[in-house]
Amino acid sequence: MRLPRTDRGRIVLVLLLAAAVTVFTATVPLLRDWFDLRVYYGTVDSWIHHGGRIYDYRVPGTAYGFTYPPFAAVVMLPMALLDLHAAIAVALLLNLAALAFALRVLAGRSWRRYGWYGCALAACALALFEPLRDTFSFGQVNILLLALVLLDCRLLATGRGRWAGLGIGLAAAIKLTPAAFIGLLLVARRWRTAAVASAVAVAATALAAWVAPDASRFYWTHAMWDTTRVGRLDYVSNQSLQGILARLGVSERAVWAVVVVLVLGVWVARTRRAVAAGDWTAAFALTGLTACLVSPITWVHHLVWLLPSFAVLIRAGHLRIAAALYAMLCTSVVWLWFDDASGVDGFLGSNTYTWITLGLLLWLPVGHSGAERSTTLPRSTSDVAPAPIPAAPAIAHASAQPAPAGPPSGATSATTGAVAGPGLGLTRKPSSDPTGSTRPAASNPQSRSSPASS
Repeated sequence: MRLPRTDRGRIVLVLLLAAAVTVFTATVPLLRDWFDLRVYYGTVDSWIHHGGRIYDYRVPGTAYGFTYPPFAAVVMLPMALLDLHAAIAVALLLNLAALAFALRVLAGRSWRRYGWYGCALAACALALFEPLRDTFSFGQVNILLLALVLLDCRLLATGRGRWAGLGIGLAAAIKLTPAAFIGLLLVARRWRTAAVASAVAVAATALAAWVAPDASRFYWTHAMWDTTRVGRLDYVSNQSLQGILARLGVSERAVWAVVVVLVLGVWVARTRRAVAAGDWTAAFALTGLTACLVSPITWVHHLVWLLPSFAVLIRAGHLRIAAALYAMLCTSVVWLWFDDASGVDGFLGSNTYTWITLGLLLWLPVGHSGAERSTTLPRSTSDVAPAPIPAAPAIAHASAQPAPAGPPSGATSATTGAVAGPGLGLTRKPSSDPTGSTRPAASNPQSRSSPASS
């Protein structure tokens, strides 16, 4: 089937897709009722207006409360000035802004050549992505953290590493998972940037300790080590290596530690290769994949950290592979084993998202410069440049050659006139149980609906 080539046909297609996506998201997945946002809001409200303690609050009718470091509660203090509905509206706007920024970093300047049509198709596709659906529906903070981390990715990829580290440091102080990117900076031997990120994280943590000393003491000595506060390890939404082992009935920490060490070894080797090639997008993508795998609990909505990997696949010209894996992550397929993950089918099916994450870690293309490849995507007719004037034979011959892998991100090739950015790498020419997605609410709401704020 050929896509429409006229603006009128494209408008009709976009409207039909938008309607289909709206019907799907409103009827197929269960909405999470802003469960995690209600945890954040209730915690701040109890703390500020009722003299409660941060880690004592529980969502009414559940056993779930705040599980982030104390600095996250400090950052969320402005919610004390809002009612719940206003807080939901602000959270939606912040998540949309953060998503737009993250996509802008990953796509680089190439997004402009596809105009409104390409952006509209991308928006429809993103609305189907289960980790994003859950992040918005839970009122989660994952996209905001991704945006902070990608800010540093952009600075490093464009040669402005002097200012990098702030985003990673803040993200790591809000939630532990982004601390993995400090490890990336150490592997890359970016000592100054790693020091900045660490200093920012420590300073933010110290600020929280000053504001809420009792809560800080309790978190770092008790709450951080108690995974039962977050959720059941064997819950099907836990798409980490620990989740696989838990569903297999393997409870020995030594087994998990060995698997984690092996995964970290792969990550170090592949990340060094990406950094050596100046491929910061791939390095950050590999780190996001590894963080999801080695974390004891990785709920489905945490898998927004896979988005950079899809940008890398598209940039390397693997559009079909990217589309197939992305479509799988839109299906909520793991929930088919919500009740019973036993047997071979349960082992394979209930861990589908983990297998995708592991496969990307092992085979994600690295070392591709932004100008190496371009991928054919639909473009707006208003963005099509006029036919070029025939060039001299010698120039035509030179421009027909593959772009060299040498120019760093953001550099312009004198031979081809292609501009490479830190994003997709496409060549630009100069001219109430919150986690049951497809299942009814579980009797025990733990997970990504249950584990609020994890």
